[in-house]
Parts: sequence; C-alpha cells; structure tokens
Amino acid sequence: MKSDEMIIDRGDGPKIKGTRITVYAVLDYVLAGWHTARIASLFNVSSDQVQAAIEYINERPIEVLKEYVRILERCERGNPPELQARIDANQVRFQEFVKQVREAKASGNADVQAMIRQYREKGGANGAGHG
Repeated sequence: MKSDEMIIDRGDGPKIKGTRITVYAVLDYVLAGWHTARIASLFNVSSDQVQAAIEYINERPIEVLKEYVRILERCERGNPPELQARIDANQVRFQEFVKQVREAKASGNADVQAMIRQYREKGGANGAGHG
C-alpha cells in the first residue's frame, strides 16, 4: 500500500515520510474540503504524498479521529499558566534582541553574527541563562 511506504510513525505521530507534516495536519484541510493538489502545494509535497496521508486516514479512521480530537482538545485548553508565562517572557526577550540588532544595523556598526552568537550563548529565547 502507498500509505505504508509514504507514512511513517517514529512514536511521535504519523507523518509524511521525509517531512514533519502529520496526517492530522493533512486532515485539517481534507475536512475543510481542500483538493489534494492544493494541500500538496500548501505543504510543498507531492499530491501522491498527500494521497498517501489520506489513505492512511481512511485505513484507520477511528484511531486517527480519536487522536485528532485529543489534539483539538489540547489546543483548545491552551498552555498551562506557568508555561505561558515563560513563553511570553521569552517573546519579550526575543523582541528586545531584534530591536537591538536593528538599532546596531542602523548605526552601521553591527556585527550581527557576533550578536546572534552572544544571544545564543546566553540561552537565546529559550530562557536558559536568564533570570
């Protein structure tokens, strides 16, 4: 079967082989009524790859739909408050870094690569090395 060759699951959900595109992402657009070619264009994959994802879904409808509902429920709940606070703080730090890079470029004395290296060494936007 085509889906057996083109869809892989390494324990983190079924994906189109060679990509990070899950069958659940494809399912979103299938349910919205998108044509296979349009989905393929969106994800920059072949129509055959999208068709394999659709076949995978059709071969395991209950399994796929149960997981799809779990994913939708998790999205609806959002992040726990403590995680959201960290995400928000990291976003503020990143935006400040972007502002610093733009200011340095505008002044003409920017070694952007050095700034990026320094930012990463401090932990970047993931919060490591901050606070």
